[in-house]
Amino acid sequence: MISTMNDDALVIESVREDGSKLRPSDWIERISSMLAEFGPDHRLHYSPWVHPCVIGGEKCLVIERDLHEKDPQAYRYILGFAEQNGLRIQPDRRKINRPVEHDRRAG
Repeated sequence: MISTMNDDALVIESVREDGSKLRPSDWIERISSMLAEFGPDHRLHYSPWVHPCVIGGEKCLVIERDLHEKDPQAYRYILGFAEQNGLRIQPDRRKINRPVEHDRRAG
């Protein structure tokens, strides 16, 4: 299992390491709904620790590191599922602040 303790969140892509897509295509929604709850508005609300997301036009599953402490069994299950199916797992880079290399507004 990959080491994830230094990452705030992980992204599990819907694409396998070999480039193929995992079927059924709704696996992300199925896993997300396992930890979702119905709110007072009678609508399903995804967990703050596991939720679907579209990144670069591809469906992904985002797992917050806190899930490891809140629900270790769910955390192990999700990462095990991803590894068994050869899915791409990477740190969530959307939260990383990157310095601007060139300010296009400057003349």
